[in-house]
Amino acid sequence: MLRLITDFDGPIIDVSERYYRVYQFCLEKTRRPDQVVQELPKVEFWQLKRSRVPEKQIALNSGLDEAQAQEFAQLRRQTVHTEPYFHHDTLAPGAVDALLKIQQAGIDLAVMTMRRFRELDYAFQKHDLGRFFPENRCYCLSNDYVKTRDIEDKPLLMARALEELPPATDIWMVGDTEADITAAKNYGIKVMAVESGIRDRTQLELYHPDLIVKDFSAAVDLVLKPKHLV
Repeated sequence: MLRLITDFDGPIIDVSERYYRVYQFCLEKTRRPDQVVQELPKVEFWQLKRSRVPEKQIALNSGLDEAQAQEFAQLRRQTVHTEPYFHHDTLAPGAVDALLKIQQAGIDLAVMTMRRFRELDYAFQKHDLGRFFPENRCYCLSNDYVKTRDIEDKPLLMARALEELPPATDIWMVGDTEADITAAKNYGIKVMAVESGIRDRTQLELYHPDLIVKDFSAAVDLVLKPKHLV
């Protein structure tokens, strides 16, 4: 049996608008009433995020001072994963078509995400994605889970998945961050990194995935090649 384990944000969901709206909110909340700031265009902001420029530096680039930058970074952490902003998420181009291809090919599909259960369920309902992921193929955080770092938490999800899922003859992981690559590599699973998420190619290359591809559609097309079905 061929199995595909995919991250959610990045391969399937585009979070760039949510992150940008939170950036705008934090900038507005942190600036002084009479202070002139320079709001970065979304393209520039997202490029900085994808190249892992720290939040404080993004704040400084926007015209905040050192103390404000610290406040900005803290407010951003508190805000970015809150419910008022999740409705800004959109489906990544081609993601649903790729999921349909997987379903039609009979590939065993699982999702593995740092979202909490309620956050994943919200997206499933909004975008009609639950049809692709049965409950026993969903690996996410409990609503009360205390996060540490994704690069430490995600391998724990992978360990649980490998313990609970039935054996597969061939497994691929698809993700967009160092946490996805690390989780796969820790357990000898082949991993494709997509450039459609929150890390650019330079950042992804640092963690040596087996392949780097444009997006989830490209990853699925590669998995569906006959050589992977043998």
